[in-house]
Amino acid sequence: MNLITEIEFDIRFSETDAMGVVWHGNYLKYFEDGREAFGKKYGMSYLDICSHGYLTPIVKSNINHKSPIYYGQRAKIITRLLPSKAAKIIFEYEIINISTNKISANGSTMQVFILEKSREMDLNIPDFYLEWESKLGIKK
Repeated sequence: MNLITEIEFDIRFSETDAMGVVWHGNYLKYFEDGREAFGKKYGMSYLDICSHGYLTPIVKSNINHKSPIYYGQRAKIITRLLPSKAAKIIFEYEIINISTNKISANGSTMQVFILEKSREMDLNIPDFYLEWESKLGIKK
């Protein structure tokens, strides 16, 4: 099963630099918005993960900047889960400038599971996450 979310958003003045272009650091925030929308849509939000005693910090991120988005334009973020056999969560992203229909950026993030109380990494995929994958028919 291919799990994807798409959300649209307006570029706010506070997200741009002196040239009116989205500041490069905001793309990671857009990636986070995509992950939150994904979690809500598919029933695996950060709060769901926390309720099982885990946190999922980002350990790797990658962004490729392709074309600018300006203040006042509209964009969308497409977020895809890449199934992994390891104890990690990998997402790919595309941010598209709706005004020009060009890809503004693409990239990925990798998260790992850590136990909330001890802050130690869990090298095994937690049972609750395996059950969630099974319920959605995610194949690795």
